[in-house]
Amino acid sequence: MYCPNCGAPGLDDRAVFCPKCGVQIQPFKSSIADTGSIGWCILGFLIPIVGLILYLVWKDEKPVSAKQAGLGALASVCLGVVAYIVLFVMMFSM
Repeated sequence: MYCPNCGAPGLDDRAVFCPKCGVQIQPFKSSIADTGSIGWCILGFLIPIVGLILYLVWKDEKPVSAKQAGLGALASVCLGVVAYIVLFVMMFSM
């Protein structure tokens, strides 16, 4: 992290003041709302690859929404595997 006033490198992420110039460091506030809407779960279920990509991209900055998208993708894949197994068993039982 760098000081926004003097540009001193190597500031600790928890620093309140710059050790070089003494200016107060404002903590970074993300303007991205992380609501964890059920819509991300539905999107992940309908298009599992999108759910996986959203999970990987958002896991650090939007963990609640990332979890929803990942759960939707995981549920879709599990349901697909179960459907293929049932179909396979039905085909060979006839």
